[in-house]
Amino acid sequence: MTGFVSFVGSGPGDPELLTLKAADRLGRADAVLFDDLSAGPILDHAGPEADLVGVGKRAGRVSPRQNHVSRLLVDYASAGQRVVRLKSGDSGLFGRLEEELIALREAGIPYEIIPGVPSAVAAAAQCGIPLTRRLTARRVQFVTGHDTNGRLPQDINLAALADPSACTVVFMGKRTFPALLAALCAHGLPPETPAILAEAISTPAQAAHRATVAALAERLAGEIGDKPALILYGPLAEIGVGFD
Repeated sequence: MTGFVSFVGSGPGDPELLTLKAADRLGRADAVLFDDLSAGPILDHAGPEADLVGVGKRAGRVSPRQNHVSRLLVDYASAGQRVVRLKSGDSGLFGRLEEELIALREAGIPYEIIPGVPSAVAAAAQCGIPLTRRLTARRVQFVTGHDTNGRLPQDINLAALADPSACTVVFMGKRTFPALLAALCAHGLPPETPAILAEAISTPAQAAHRATVAALAERLAGEIGDKPALILYGPLAEIGVGFD
């Protein structure tokens, strides 16, 4: 008997931001394969008999290989299990979703994808700012701050990321932001562009720091810390960011 896999976006970390469908699938799962940022109180929604398997990837830490994670999904589902693949934020945003979908399709295993609250949207909400601003920020763009080797990607569109009329959100970019900013400034981004570093958003450890992109790059060049973070920059609203 073939099982079924539910790709569940857990949101940014606050279990109250889970969707009703996400909570339902967690409660009925035989196995939950979860990312690091989806652990903690979110797993309380899983049933007491469910296998809980950590498969998270974090920069600078020993992590399971992607083919191993995909193999686990196939193995559990092939045994007739109801499997939840619990991903932080939304499953389709920098979550290696495609590789796992390909593995399931090749094995003939059915699946569904349940969206979650993207961490970028949650960060803006926690900071009390909009991601768009009438007349000044007509576009939002999301970009990853590192490639599969943990380095700054070489194929990113620097001209687009230096657009002064766009609000840009950099995922997983604390280590590479100083190098990224140097390239952006060479493409015309002003060093005084407003920026926000949002860390561990929607968790008890959340923190936010407002600065310019130049000041933020200088800070990250000296100290990175181990909290997961997003970097937002562009024509950000001057309101909000009431915690640090």
